[in-house]
Amino acid sequence: MDAIDSVFDPLREFSRDSINLVKCCHKPDRKEFIKVAFRSAIGFVVMAFVGFFVKLIFIPINNIIVGSD
Repeated sequence: MDAIDSVFDPLREFSRDSINLVKCCHKPDRKEFIKVAFRSAIGFVVMAFVGFFVKLIFIPINNIIVGSD
């Protein structure tokens, strides 16, 4: 009986936690959605600039190290 309980207890706990999570979640209102979308867009722009500048710096360094043939 302990073997069966050791299998089903985590499943029961997971299902209870999942039900509580779904009950606590709510659909964001317009103001909250705009705030999240704006912050995500800023994150994309910042990461794009970081990637651009890293590429801008490392292309000449790579050409110096490898050398042009």
